[in-house]
Amino acid sequence: MKLYLKGEKCFKPSCPIEKRGTNPPGQHGPNVKRKPIGYGEQLREKQRVKRIYNLLETQFRNYFEKAAQQKGVTGENLLVLLERRLDNVIYRLGFAMSRRQARQFVRHGHVSVNGRKVNIPSFQVKIGDEVSVREKSVNNVHIQGAFQTSGGRGRPGWLEVMNADKLVGRVSALPRREDVDPEIREQLIVELYSK
Repeated sequence: MKLYLKGEKCFKPSCPIEKRGTNPPGQHGPNVKRKPIGYGEQLREKQRVKRIYNLLETQFRNYFEKAAQQKGVTGENLLVLLERRLDNVIYRLGFAMSRRQARQFVRHGHVSVNGRKVNIPSFQVKIGDEVSVREKSVNNVHIQGAFQTSGGRGRPGWLEVMNADKLVGRVSALPRREDVDPEIREQLIVELYSK
């Protein structure tokens, strides 16, 4: 399954993941037809989401515990918390080609929230926050290239680009379940951590 870790390359037909074929690696790869069930399926889903958002195990566990303490459906709360991370917001706005690149932009001080420099990728944005690329970084080749090629990826409804020239975006609402990848089965993660 493609995790879209390679940025824009994964949206093209020349994606290296699709070129490899469908067989698992190794000498006996083509002969293995087992599909994980129960615990294996839950673990695989958790690992997949963890890698999509580029998190360590402890970080992911902390997000789950926060989500469990909030009112509402735990799985949806977890996805909302993950979507509100600053590095994810930079990626979703189209200022970076991948979440890893967005994380690097944040760590290197290219991003500001409400006019203040923020270099913490796990920073949680709120409704009304203005996320922008800092003035000295607007002409960065990588950021400009990412913004120009991100049009095909689309932006979720909870984010809006206010000024395309100065690369300024705004959080207009909290993310809903419909805004997140529909292939994520968050219920399996909840079942795994509830054991």
